[in-house]
Amino acid sequence: MVMSLRVALKKSFVLMALMSSAAVAQSEPARFTHFTYDGHAPEGSRAGPGSYVNPILAGYHPDPSIVRVGVDYYLINSSFAHFPGIPVFHSTNLVDWVQIGNAIDRPSQLNMVGRKVSEGVFAPDISYHDGLFYIVNTCVGCGGNFVITAHNPAGPWSDPVWLGFDGIDPSIFWDGDKAYIVHNDVPREAPLYEGHRAIWLQEFDPKALKMTGPRTQIINGGVDISTKPIWIEGPHMLRRGAFYYLYAAEGGTAENHSEVVFRASAPIGPFQPFAGNPILTQRDLDPARPHPVTSSGHAMMVQTQKGDWWSVFLATRPYSPGLYNIGRETFLLPVTWKGDWPTILGHGKTIPLVAPRPDLPAGAKPSLPLGGDFAYIDDFRGTHLSKAWVGLRNPSKPLYRLEKGALLLSSGAPLGDKNGVPALIARRQQHQNATVSVTVSFAPRKDGDRAGLVALQNDEDYVFFGVTRVEGKRKIALFTREAGHGETLVASAPLPTGPVRLTFLSEGAQLGFRYATGGRTVKLGATVDAALLSTQKAGGFVGTIVGPYTHSQ
Repeated sequence: MVMSLRVALKKSFVLMALMSSAAVAQSEPARFTHFTYDGHAPEGSRAGPGSYVNPILAGYHPDPSIVRVGVDYYLINSSFAHFPGIPVFHSTNLVDWVQIGNAIDRPSQLNMVGRKVSEGVFAPDISYHDGLFYIVNTCVGCGGNFVITAHNPAGPWSDPVWLGFDGIDPSIFWDGDKAYIVHNDVPREAPLYEGHRAIWLQEFDPKALKMTGPRTQIINGGVDISTKPIWIEGPHMLRRGAFYYLYAAEGGTAENHSEVVFRASAPIGPFQPFAGNPILTQRDLDPARPHPVTSSGHAMMVQTQKGDWWSVFLATRPYSPGLYNIGRETFLLPVTWKGDWPTILGHGKTIPLVAPRPDLPAGAKPSLPLGGDFAYIDDFRGTHLSKAWVGLRNPSKPLYRLEKGALLLSSGAPLGDKNGVPALIARRQQHQNATVSVTVSFAPRKDGDRAGLVALQNDEDYVFFGVTRVEGKRKIALFTREAGHGETLVASAPLPTGPVRLTFLSEGAQLGFRYATGGRTVKLGATVDAALLSTQKAGGFVGTIVGPYTHSQ
C-alpha cells in the first residue's frame, strides 16, 4: 500500500513536470533576428548637386502637416489605427528628414480597440505658439476631435483634450495671439449630393484648450457648388499681406484629387475662390505617361526663414493604372505668388521627381534616408525599437521584448480580429521594388501556430510567409487573404528544425518569396499578384507594412 502510494505520487510529480515543461514550450516566443530592407524606385531618379528627389517621405506618409520654428522644420503624418501613431519628423532643409518621435506613443492616449486599420488618426495638424507645440486631430471611431500639446516636438505629448465638435481634419490658424480651428464637416443645410461637405471656422482658446464663440460655415461645397464639387477637406489658413487665405483639398483622395485656394479680408470671410484653381492637381494629365504621379492634394504651405514659400502634399506612384500598394506619400514643391495668389504647380505640368533644392543650408545627410533609394539593417541590438516600427491598434500589454540581438514576439490576437492586437511589429514598405528579409526561429506546437513575415494592408488583406504546422508537420507556408474570401494556402513545403531566413520580394505588380535553411535558398511557389495589397482592391487610406508576426492557437 505504501509502495503503491509512492509510485502514484512519483507518477503524479512526473506528469506535473511534463505539463509544466509543455506549457513553457507552448509559451516560448518566436525569435526574429537581422531584419533587412532594400528599396528601389522603378523610375530610377537620382539627385545631383543642388537637387532633391520626390517624394521626400517615401511610402505610407499621407496628409503632411508642417511648421517652422526658427531654422527648424517639423512635419507629421496620419497614422490611422497603427501604433505608435502620428510620426514626428525634423529637418533643417525641407529635404532630409529624421523621425524624432511619435505623438501617440502611450496606449492610454487613445483607445483604438475595435477600429479598422483605416479608422483612428486622420489628418493631424501641427502648429507652434508661445513656446508650445499643438497637434489637433480627429480619431475616427475613437473619440472625435482633440488637441495634444508638447514643449518638445519629440515628446512627450500630453493626453488628448477632446474638443466637442463634429467633422474631421481640424487645423489651428494663429492670427497673432488669437487662434481659430478650421475643419471639414457636413454643410449647414442638408447635403445636396454625395460628397457635399463644408469648411467651418471657430475660435479656439489655447490656454483653456477649448472652443469658444460661434461656429461659422465659411466654404460651402468647394470652388463652385453648381458643379457639385466633392469632399472638400484638409483645410489650412494663413495670412499674407492684406489677405487671409484658406486652402483645402477637393475632389476626393483618388485620381481627381486637387488643392484649391480662396481668400478674404477677414478670417470669417466672405471667401472668394482663385480664378486659376486648382493650384495643384494631376487629374488632367495622360494616365499612360511614364512613371505617373497621381492623386496629388492635401497640401500645407510653409515660409522659410529666407522668405521663400514651399508646400508639402500627398500624392501616389502607381505601378499600373490605379494600382499602388505603398500608400500616399509626402512630396515637396515650391509655391509661387502672382497677383497675391499662390500656385504650387501650373495646369498640365507633371510633378517633378527631381527638382532644385530649397535655398537652405544643406546640413548633414541622415543615417537613414526617407526618400530616394535606400537600404537598412535592424539587428535589434538596442534597448528600444526604432521609432519607425509600428503595430496595429494599441496594446494593453507589451507583445515583444529585445534580447541579445533578437526581437522576441509573444502571441497576440489573430489577424482579422479587430477587437484584438496582433503580435505584428512592422515597417512601412517605401518602394514598389523592395526586398525584405528576416531570420526566424520558431517551434510550432499545434496546427495553425505560425511565425514569419506579414505584408499587410488591413485586417482582411494580407500575405503571411513563414513557419507553421500543418497536419502535425513543421512547414514553410505562404498564405494570402483577401476581403470576403478568407485565407488561401498558396504554397507550402516540409521544413527541418532550426532557424529560417525569410525573404519577401515586391517587384511592382508581382510578389515573390524565398527561404533559406541549411545553407540552401529555395523559392516557394509562383509569384503572387501584388494587386491584393493595393489600395484600389483593399480599400482604405493606408499603405503596406511588412514585418515579423506570430500567433499560436
